[in-house]
Amino acid sequence: MTKGKPWTTEEEEQLKILLQQEKSYGVIAKVLGKSKNAVYQKCVDVGLKSKEEEFRGYTSSSLKLPSELPSVEEALKILAAALQESTKKGLDKVEVQRLQVVATLSRTYKDLLADYIDYRGIEAKLLELEEKYERLASNAQKDPSP
Repeated sequence: MTKGKPWTTEEEEQLKILLQQEKSYGVIAKVLGKSKNAVYQKCVDVGLKSKEEEFRGYTSSSLKLPSELPSVEEALKILAAALQESTKKGLDKVEVQRLQVVATLSRTYKDLLADYIDYRGIEAKLLELEEKYERLASNAQKDPSP
């Protein structure tokens, strides 16, 4: 269901050209007078990019993924450091905003990591129970007496 103005053929052609020039969705949106979401959705609708390229183009592609996940303790240390830094006098507005972002990201990471660890624990317990069930079922077939 289309919410905005329909795309013209010329806009679609210009979109293809801008994508070939590796322009970001933000730049394309400004050139075409559309929202970034509209540009992204049009790319998805007409299959102009692969799923991986869509994701990279819509988010930061310059992020370097760590080889290992930092622990909850490390995330809490970053959060504590941001909290300490934020109590200093004379911080400018940009620095305060940066510290707020660091704190928010640290909290979010801690929560997601805790969920991940919990899911891994549940998964391990489920596998253990499945193995136990298989052993019980196997023993029941060997010894059918009530």
